[in-house]
Amino acid sequence: MSLYIILMGVQGAGKGVQAAFIRDHYGIPHVSTGDLFRAMKTRTDPLAQQIQEIMRQGLLISDDITNKVVRDRLEQADAQGGVILDGYPRNAAQAQWLEAFLAGRGQAVTRVLLLELDLYDAFRRAFGRVVAANGDSFNIYSHSEGIDWRFVDDPQGLFPPRLEATVIATGEKLVRRPDDANAHAIIKRIDTYRQTTQPLIDYYRAKGLVSVIDASQSIEAVSQAIQTAIDAARV
Repeated sequence: MSLYIILMGVQGAGKGVQAAFIRDHYGIPHVSTGDLFRAMKTRTDPLAQQIQEIMRQGLLISDDITNKVVRDRLEQADAQGGVILDGYPRNAAQAQWLEAFLAGRGQAVTRVLLLELDLYDAFRRAFGRVVAANGDSFNIYSHSEGIDWRFVDDPQGLFPPRLEATVIATGEKLVRRPDDANAHAIIKRIDTYRQTTQPLIDYYRAKGLVSVIDASQSIEAVSQAIQTAIDAARV
């Protein structure tokens, strides 16, 4: 039985970590629409050229084009046993297209995993995140063991305080993603998530496909809850 998992959750809910767990445990690829569109910049096929032109003009990419990109990915060999969809669908029209596409292949969405996190905690997870060169992630508010951090005021007072964080054992300077350092950008992303996601949650909840996972738990506990939800859906 193929697994088609839709992963939903506000930024900071741990979607990336849990997508990696699902990928490794069930052997299906993680399909992020953001990654798919970024990959289109280096492709030369007609679909990629069409998307490149849309981006060049600064236009929004339509549902029809987005669906074509997703179909292109789902038809690849490594996706025949299913996928983890992250960032898609974004609205009911895309959800309906996906449902029809999968039905044409004798398949259906297996489960919609909603990683639920208090929005204040989501903000703290994003704003407090710092990363090492090897990819290890820390958080000044909730996972600061082994690091030293402080906010440094701008000498001229022209800019907000700058976060400086280092690994105590090695002295390595940790970095922030630029969008995590911008509180307004984080709040805007959270607001966009709330506005666009709730109709989809309602859509899939009406179909009995949503499993709500408490994302405030430890990574291991969240992974276990995800595995339980997926395995129950496969029966």
